[in-house]
Amino acid sequence: MGKRMVVVGGVAGGASAAAKAKRENPELEVVVYEKSPHVSYGACGLPYVLSGEIPSLTKLIARTPEAFRKQGVLVHTRHEVVEIDPESRTLTVFDHGEGRTFQDRYDHLVLATGARPQIPPIPGTEQEGVYTLRTLEDGERLLQALEGAKRAAILGAGYIGLEVAEAFRKRGLEVTLLEAKDRPLPHWDEEVGGLLKEELERHGVEVWTGVKVEAFRGMGRVEAVETSEGVVPADLVLLATGIRPNTGLAQAMGVALGPTGAIATDERMRTNLEGVYAAGDVAESFHRVLKRPYWLPLGDVANKHGRTAGSVIAGKEARFGGVVGTAIFKAFGLAVATTGLPLERALKEGYRAKKVFIQSQDGAHYYPGSAPLWVELVYEEGTGRLLGGAVVAHGHGALRIDTLAALLHREGTLEDLLALDLAYAPPYSPVWDPLLIAAQQAR
Repeated sequence: MGKRMVVVGGVAGGASAAAKAKRENPELEVVVYEKSPHVSYGACGLPYVLSGEIPSLTKLIARTPEAFRKQGVLVHTRHEVVEIDPESRTLTVFDHGEGRTFQDRYDHLVLATGARPQIPPIPGTEQEGVYTLRTLEDGERLLQALEGAKRAAILGAGYIGLEVAEAFRKRGLEVTLLEAKDRPLPHWDEEVGGLLKEELERHGVEVWTGVKVEAFRGMGRVEAVETSEGVVPADLVLLATGIRPNTGLAQAMGVALGPTGAIATDERMRTNLEGVYAAGDVAESFHRVLKRPYWLPLGDVANKHGRTAGSVIAGKEARFGGVVGTAIFKAFGLAVATTGLPLERALKEGYRAKKVFIQSQDGAHYYPGSAPLWVELVYEEGTGRLLGGAVVAHGHGALRIDTLAALLHREGTLEDLLALDLAYAPPYSPVWDPLLIAAQQAR
């Protein structure tokens, strides 16, 4: 009898693990349980469906349960795993469609239960008109809400808050962005936050920073947001105040969490329990700059986790090499990309860190249409070791961040950066690439 692999959660990490394991070892029985109606979709595309740039939510679905079935992977949607016994390797599943509970067993188990929105303890969040954006169902609800909405308030100016602010403006809503810290994208250094604030305001988003939200006003339906700085009228509120790993099931069965509060794994995505793996937003990664566990809940990381776990379960040699914390997002005309540590974090971690922040161009100064491009480099004084960086551009020029990410993976220095043979042609870069200009200034 073939070994049985059960995957709990079928979005990015879980779907990748299932598909990869079956591909590498067709003898495996592979079963996926997903409590929502959808599997294998790109949640990162949700803001662009809300903006109307992507015509429908179905475009985000990578694979349907039928497509998995053809590959030999059995996917059960609206099936929630409610309990797991690692001693007997059994699980209890509740089928939301039939309203019944049944047992299953596993030889290999992948926990890919994702993350859930953090709902702030503010009076009035239970009212109609208050939303989060995490799943395809959240997207469906928000799309309907946009129909009659006029004024939106968004709590939190991280990636989701910023992307959705643009989407709501494209739909013609008045938008107020409320951020408790002193700038948008508060986890990064202030120059980037300043550029973002200007861009948002240029496109009609009201940005309130350093503001405490005290209550949501309304009689069962939200009408306004009360804050420390005044009242914001709103008939639609999005809570984009962060997410937390969904570890309830894992903890109940005795899976160990790491220092970040997500599931601790080794580089093969194995947990402390025999035969149990974790992948995606519920699991930690190893940070190659900090040299310790780090939680990076991003779609590309989840897919790599899943592929690694699937390969290992299929009997292949695979390891997940860790992260340096690279991310990129779009805010109206700006592409904002970051990697590694911002200066504030590097100093907090005890590095003798310094930074440079320069403005250059994404093409030669004489080339028509070339636009400003900004580079930040964070480095260690003395050794010149790169610790982090940011690139802000008007388009794909921000992908220069990948050069910095590659150097961070190899513990590269300013000298290593200066030695690189980077591409040059007037439409794409000045003769001295902006990264090289920044490195020269740092040196």
